[in-house]
Amino acid sequence: MSVFLLPDGPVQIAFSGGRTSGYMLHQILEANGDLPDRVEVTFQNTGREMPQTLDFVAEVGRRWRVMVTWLEYRKDAPFFEIVGHQGASRDGEPFEALIERRKFLPNQAARFCSTELKVRTAKRYLRSLGWTHWTNCVGIRADEPHRLNKPPPKDRWTVWTPLAAAGISRHDVAAFWRRQPFDLQLPNVNGNCWLGNCDGCFLKSEANIAALARDFPDRAAWWERMETKVRGLTTTKAAAQFSKRYSRADMRRYMERQGDWALSTDGALCQAAHGECVG
Repeated sequence: MSVFLLPDGPVQIAFSGGRTSGYMLHQILEANGDLPDRVEVTFQNTGREMPQTLDFVAEVGRRWRVMVTWLEYRKDAPFFEIVGHQGASRDGEPFEALIERRKFLPNQAARFCSTELKVRTAKRYLRSLGWTHWTNCVGIRADEPHRLNKPPPKDRWTVWTPLAAAGISRHDVAAFWRRQPFDLQLPNVNGNCWLGNCDGCFLKSEANIAALARDFPDRAAWWERMETKVRGLTTTKAAAQFSKRYSRADMRRYMERQGDWALSTDGALCQAAHGECVG
C-alpha cells in the first residue's frame, strides 16, 4: 500500500469515470484515509460520456464519501465551470462549444479535444485555486506500456502512476469490482469498456464505432451532426471528419447495409484501438 501514499504538496487525482481510475481512487483512500484539503479529485465531463458513467462517478463519491469536483469546458473565460451530477451536460455541449470555437474537428493527428476538454479544463480550475505546481495522479496500469513510456509533460505538474508502480493489471481491476456491492453499469469485454470515455471517440476501433452506430444510433447521430456542422465552417474535407478513413455518415450507411455481418466477420472492420485505424 505504500505506493498509494500521497506525495507531498498539492495532488490532483484524475478520476475519468472508469473502473481503473475508480480502483486507483479506492486504493488511495485505503492507504491515506480521508483526503486532506491539498488533494482535489476531479472529473472532467465532455458531455459525450454515457449516462452510466455519470451515475458511477456520483455513486463513487456518495459511497466512499469523497468530494469529486465535476468540471466542464466553457468557450468563454475562465473557460471552465464547476457542475455536478444533476447539472452535467449530457448531449456533448462542452465538446460542441469547443468545435464551434476551433472550426475544425479533432482527429488521430490533432487530439485537441482531450487537451482542452480534460487537461486544460482541470489545469484552469486548479490554477484558480492558487496552485502553481502539483502532482497529477493518473490511472495508468502496469499492462499499458504505450501510455507509460512517454516523456514527462513540460507543464505545472508531475505525473504520478501508482497503479503501474504497484504492478496492477486489468485483471486486478476486474477482480476488485467483482467484489464490490456496485459497479460501472457498462459492459467489460476482455478488460475493455468500449463505451467508456467519449462514446464515439475517434481513437476507438472502427468495430467499436460501427457497434455504436448499430446499437446506439441516437448517440452516434451526434458525431455525424458535428461533421455536418463543420462542413459548413471549412472547405477542407479532412477538417470535417473525425477519421480520414470514413465519415460517420459513411459508417452509418455501411452498417445499414451490412449489419451484424460486419461485426462478426474478421477483416471487415479494423479492430485496433488507440487510433491505429488510420491506414
